[in-house]
Amino acid sequence: MAAEVLMRADPGVVTVWSDIGCPWATLALTTLRTAARNRGHEPLIDHRAFPLELFNWQPTPKLILDAEIVAIAGRRPELGWRLWTGAEHQYPVTTLPAMEAVQAAKHPDIGGLAASDQFDEALRHAFYVDGRCVSLHPVILDVAAQCDRVDESALAEALARGDGRAEIYQDWEIARGPRVQGSPHLFASGGYDRHNPGATYHWTAPPGKGFPLLEDYSTEWANTLLDQLDR
Repeated sequence: MAAEVLMRADPGVVTVWSDIGCPWATLALTTLRTAARNRGHEPLIDHRAFPLELFNWQPTPKLILDAEIVAIAGRRPELGWRLWTGAEHQYPVTTLPAMEAVQAAKHPDIGGLAASDQFDEALRHAFYVDGRCVSLHPVILDVAAQCDRVDESALAEALARGDGRAEIYQDWEIARGPRVQGSPHLFASGGYDRHNPGATYHWTAPPGKGFPLLEDYSTEWANTLLDQLDR
């Protein structure tokens, strides 16, 4: 599979394949953004979809997400994540609409690559910290309104046309190939290619019977990547 299919050829861009509903991806993105801000750096992140519900033919089970959130937040409490406290019938059953909106936000008339990343970060915060149902169109647009780089009106028009949906299915087709190993998988120029960087964990038994054990999490991978982007 050609490298340009997996990542942007532009130097300085990190291509991240992920699902908004994946705690490991949200951890990786938070780690990268935090390391970059500590250095006064703002890398361009090109979000590509690894739609778990399409791979698995079902919504990602809340039981699994809750266990992963506890395992990660227990080691990284600064994330501020919370377990879902709303009614179960309000829990997000799909993350496709949110990921479609992030893809649509890449259009220059809506904000471009930097805007789509700001929007992705805000949507993840809305779910993991604020406990909002990011499956819903009005919630997605309300989150967009909080992003100063996103033109909310242009985004609303784009989503009404169905923009972003084709890109999700195109990404899904690519992600079914052997190179993208899961959510998250990061690619960058210079040969950077890492699946779920920094995390060492295993399930003590199959999900539903066991628990994810996060044995170690190193953030140094983010500085290594940023050093490579700065060359």
